Amino acid sequence: MQDVPRVGFVSLGCPKATVDSEHILTRLRAEGYDISGSYDDADLVVVNTCGFIDAAVEESLDAIGEALAENGKVIVTGCLGAKDDVVMAAHPQVLAVTGPHATEEVMKAVHLHLPKPHDPFTDLVPPQGIRLTPQHFAYLKISEGCNHRCSFCIIPSMRGDLVSRPIHEVMKEAEALVASGVKEILVISQDTSAYGVDLKYRTGFWNGRPLKTRLRELAGALGELGVWVRMHYVYPYPSVDEIIPLMAEGKILPYLDIPFQHASPRILKAMKRPASSENVLERIRKWRSICPDLTIRSTFITGFPGETEEDFSHLLDFLAEAQLDRVGAFAYSPVEGATANELADPVPEEVREERRMRLMAIQEDISTQRLERWIDREMTVLVDQVDEEGALARSCADAPEIDGLVVIPNGEALEVGEFVQVRITDCDVHDLYAEPLN
Repeated sequence: MQDVPRVGFVSLGCPKATVDSEHILTRLRAEGYDISGSYDDADLVVVNTCGFIDAAVEESLDAIGEALAENGKVIVTGCLGAKDDVVMAAHPQVLAVTGPHATEEVMKAVHLHLPKPHDPFTDLVPPQGIRLTPQHFAYLKISEGCNHRCSFCIIPSMRGDLVSRPIHEVMKEAEALVASGVKEILVISQDTSAYGVDLKYRTGFWNGRPLKTRLRELAGALGELGVWVRMHYVYPYPSVDEIIPLMAEGKILPYLDIPFQHASPRILKAMKRPASSENVLERIRKWRSICPDLTIRSTFITGFPGETEEDFSHLLDFLAEAQLDRVGAFAYSPVEGATANELADPVPEEVREERRMRLMAIQEDISTQRLERWIDREMTVLVDQVDEEGALARSCADAPEIDGLVVIPNGEALEVGEFVQVRITDCDVHDLYAEPLN
């Protein structure tokens, strides 16, 4: 019998790229390829790249170079692949370059350079496909692309306009994930609030019942599966108001990941942000009146072209008023192809970074105060890691890899992937500390 061809895989970038990688890996295994964990015994390597900011481009080009040096046969896909001229200029010896969300194109390149095996025994894959996340949580991508044209962003030029997945297809995948043992589903897209807009909220069917292709209906259906459901990349449209009661009722997690990016109306207009005219503070107050334990995480850009000290002060005032739970900040970085590069009055790099540090220093106090409200309360957590020193878990307020942890020093008897009831004993800037009950 012939040797089974082996494909190495490097996956970079955001959770949306992770889902693309999972789709490619699932196809590879379904067609009988083995997945190699090292360059040495791989027949070729696929590198799924990120190309959003300069640092990501550099990391991706370095990863491609390393794969070429260690293996020699490399197929490039992902967001940087949309700029095939950049990839080919740096690494002309790659076998093929495709853009993001391009499973078929990647498979064609693999077939060309590493023919598909014909042993039927290797074609079997689990119904949930091949995943890169731990067994107990998974990302669920509900749409591809984006209809917005934010001036600092080039993602629509790489991933195209919004294309929502049919709701029956999304729910079928979610059910397969739950059946495989997943305890937490993280809903992702480029613009989760816009789910179904391109389909005019077409009615689909799930388990024989009609279901509109719309965020409220999707969240309600996912909430019936008996696992944690966490919403990411949500813009503060009025439609989001409709899912807050589901959070208050415990149907989905009381958690919103909303990339506000700024608070100054003038800068938001220059950024061409969606919902920039919405009264965000009033909306946050309304959400918390319905769901007091709502966790809001966000990201902000400091030093956007034209940002004055007054604009930045407006942003700091917003943070003081909004009392967001989790915040990430990035000093503005010009991205090749972004229209923001053409704006007047660029902010010096040192000022961009100084403002970022000021923002994060203020936010650290806010985040700590938000965490302190959990002390002496009981909560359910999901265990991520266990060793002889205890356990690391996450609460409903913590998304994997981007938020904090719940540290359980005497949790060495717990099991990864189980829900545990704990009492919170202390906190620091980012994490909670707890002891298990019972």
